[in-house]
Amino acid sequence: MRNRRAAFAAVATAASLALTLSACGQSGEGGSEEDKGSSEGATVGIAMPTKSSERWIADGDNVVKNLESKGLKTKLVFAEDEPDQQVSQIENMITQGVDALIVAAIDNKSLNNVLQQAADADIPVISYDRLILGTENVDYYASFDNEKVGELQGTYIVEKLGLKDGSAKGPFNLELFAGSNDDNNTRYFFQGAMNVLQPYIDKKQLVVKSGQTELTQVTTLRWDGATAQRRMDDILTKSYKSDKVDAVLSPYDGISIGILSALKSDSYGSGDKPLPVVTGQDAEVASVKSIIAGEQSMTVYKDTRELAKVATNMVDALLNDKKPETNDTKTYDNGAKVVPAYLLEPVAVDKANYQKAVVDSGYIKESDLK
Repeated sequence: MRNRRAAFAAVATAASLALTLSACGQSGEGGSEEDKGSSEGATVGIAMPTKSSERWIADGDNVVKNLESKGLKTKLVFAEDEPDQQVSQIENMITQGVDALIVAAIDNKSLNNVLQQAADADIPVISYDRLILGTENVDYYASFDNEKVGELQGTYIVEKLGLKDGSAKGPFNLELFAGSNDDNNTRYFFQGAMNVLQPYIDKKQLVVKSGQTELTQVTTLRWDGATAQRRMDDILTKSYKSDKVDAVLSPYDGISIGILSALKSDSYGSGDKPLPVVTGQDAEVASVKSIIAGEQSMTVYKDTRELAKVATNMVDALLNDKKPETNDTKTYDNGAKVVPAYLLEPVAVDKANYQKAVVDSGYIKESDLK
């Protein structure tokens, strides 16, 4: 199965394979039985960031399930948010002779050398959910519409505060949090949210009392909830001695839980200090339970089962010397090339629609929310 890149280059100029993925992310098996047979028995290496997040465990399991359904073998590894460990794991999989790689990067700039090794060994690479930067050796990108994620979070804040429909004028106090500074998605999430929030900040209907409004000031290394909790504690101590927080932009559920812990430690949620609007992302069980309990306000649901199907269909197409389906060939410039992508649509979830969105769809078991 070697010389796959050369073979793919030859077919790339031909008509692209019409996989059965739809724009909303529903996908079929992709390729014919003949296609499946030609790649059957190949091995795909899957590098996931950590087992400390239920989201990444589910991603790994779903990718393995989808690949094995196509007759492919898998090697799944987790690097516990240690970039050097992830590099070592990928090196080992290259040495072991995997035929393709699916990589959810911990540090999006730490993989250049090891992905050159993959290219030298003619191993195609799918960048999974997090775009790998600074290298030409990324073939495709499978993710969600990341700017839309932030737009959903920002829109939820202005709607819940009554700013969007004009039922309230403010000013309301807002604090901003962003994801890890080594994750390319962070800037897309933040930009999407600020596209919505900035006009209200400019009109002083939203006020960031900490003064921390630049992306470089609000990132949270490794998306760590404890780090977010410490920063929220510090903001409350320094900027909210007599005022209260009305909303917090949080990019991820684990960060949201940390923020809520700091708020509750400062008596929010009791007496005359209601909890502010707090956003999130990933529909993790702990945060959906928090939403049901009236603490976290919302999360952005990204059906990673569908993302696993997209990545699987990309790999299967490449292993059969076909061109994977994409729906974005302009947006994701990693600094060395524009990486062709397939983006799925995220969904805003709160107490009103969590049952339909994440329970009835089978993403979360109702028993897990009891």
